[in-house]
Amino acid sequence: MTKINPEDSARARFAYELQRHRVLARLTQGQLGRRIGFSGSLIGAVENLKRTPSDDFAKRCDHAFGLDGVLTALHVEGWPPPPPVPLHFRDWTAEERRATALQTWDPMLVPGMFQTEEYARRVFSKAPGITPEEIEERVIGRMQRKTLLTQEKPPTILSLLDEGILHRPIGGPEVMRRQLQYLIDIARHPLVTIQIVPLDAEAIHGLLAAFVIAEQRGTPYTVYVESLPDGRTLRDRSEIVALTARYDSLRAEAYPQSLSLKVIKEAVDRWT
Repeated sequence: MTKINPEDSARARFAYELQRHRVLARLTQGQLGRRIGFSGSLIGAVENLKRTPSDDFAKRCDHAFGLDGVLTALHVEGWPPPPPVPLHFRDWTAEERRATALQTWDPMLVPGMFQTEEYARRVFSKAPGITPEEIEERVIGRMQRKTLLTQEKPPTILSLLDEGILHRPIGGPEVMRRQLQYLIDIARHPLVTIQIVPLDAEAIHGLLAAFVIAEQRGTPYTVYVESLPDGRTLRDRSEIVALTARYDSLRAEAYPQSLSLKVIKEAVDRWT
């Protein structure tokens, strides 16, 4: 057993209880992983404080050990509250904060983590039946996600955008001008790369949905895919491999960042 002092931190307390219940159940890390649908190496990483567990992970462990929400309660108690985002998206906000790299593809809208407040508000306001209070709550959640690049160990971010996004009038000329200028500004961050996939690329295989690939030390381990009515977080290895191949194909069609920023600047001038 790994020696863990449960008093060191909330993460240490969770890791201690996870390991204790696993040993009591006489399960190896691999056996527990197979029971809950995660890898044995992930179990080990959580127990050794190298990975932060998700809500879903805690719930599956509770079910495997026959516990009445013990680990789930520790997780909720021990970590900062998630940003005010829809329930289906909460697990993903944890994943993107523990990733060492994110690769995003967006065929329709500026990616959420790069949206200005005005742009985000306009996007949310078009949802059928949404209330003004819900709009503001979601805008706050989206703005909080921008702290991703200011956390202790931020991920590198490679963002592919379809060129059509630059010309779609979300919120009108002023909103678009400020939004596109923000893309230019954020691309100066040393960990951010923004590339435009040109309209004439005919990237048909990427037009069906936006998606984000999360990596840990060069290995893709989970993907978030936009879909209706709710997006999905995928961990199946075959699905991750397929989407990674699709992403590589899209990137092969994209302009390099220097040319991409020139294209964005030209779009800013047209919206002025």
